[in-house]
Amino acid sequence: MKGIGTDEEAILRLLVSRCNSQRQEIKAAYKTRYGKDLVSELQSELGGKFEMLVVALMTPRILYDVTELKNAIKGAGTEEAVLVEILASRTPEQIKEIVKAYKKQYRKSLESDISGDTAGYFKRMLVILLQASREEGVDEEKVEKDAKELFAAGEEKCGTDEEKFISILGNRSTEHLRKVFDAYKKLSGYDIEDSIERETSGSLQDLLLAVVKCTRSVPAYFAESLYHSMRRAGTDDETLIRIMVSRSEVDMLDIRAEFKRMYKQSLYNTIQEDTSGDYRKALQYLTGGNDG
Repeated sequence: MKGIGTDEEAILRLLVSRCNSQRQEIKAAYKTRYGKDLVSELQSELGGKFEMLVVALMTPRILYDVTELKNAIKGAGTEEAVLVEILASRTPEQIKEIVKAYKKQYRKSLESDISGDTAGYFKRMLVILLQASREEGVDEEKVEKDAKELFAAGEEKCGTDEEKFISILGNRSTEHLRKVFDAYKKLSGYDIEDSIERETSGSLQDLLLAVVKCTRSVPAYFAESLYHSMRRAGTDDETLIRIMVSRSEVDMLDIRAEFKRMYKQSLYNTIQEDTSGDYRKALQYLTGGNDG
């Protein structure tokens, strides 16, 4: 970074190829040696989407989720899609870490901030997810009962009993819900996703569908989200960056495989077609390589 101009290629090579914990060590060592904040220095040297991506990569993992949630609810309006993506896809252990880190960072409760910015059944489902207290294991006696109650709460009645959907989808274990979904299909002839689309709407529908999709397969959920972030009119760079950064050390190779299975094209090549410059190179590096 010193002198005239910036060697973006060196920055890309040094930072993108390291894991998050190594980046934190680099950041600390930089401050010790030069008395300057590395992230601030990078921001002054870079710009645009590449800067956004690098800053995201330099943020500690849980703090990144915390920051994204805060940005989604601060100011006028709420970015419901961010709340849905993070809270539907993280494990109970990760949710607990996020809640704790949010309180430490902002001296406020994440639950109270989300409750103040959302409403209705959507808010109630988010609050349940924030409790991170899903039941463990499979209760075989409840599987058929839950399937029947979901059917009775939606397809079988005039109107919808949203509370029943929220209670079952928000509290049962992942393993249990998978069995419930199979039982529901046998009972009703419908996939649970089809019934949710018919029986609910808006942000609640988006959240319930995200919970179901993540129950079935978190990598497939993110593969679909990545596809839509690039294959609609224009590129949703905020979503693209958030997923690539937050999943890069978690399940990116699984996401990459699901992307190819679902869309018959590689994630690497899709990024090649939809982005450019150092931003594109960094994103492609995060995929784990060319699987085209």
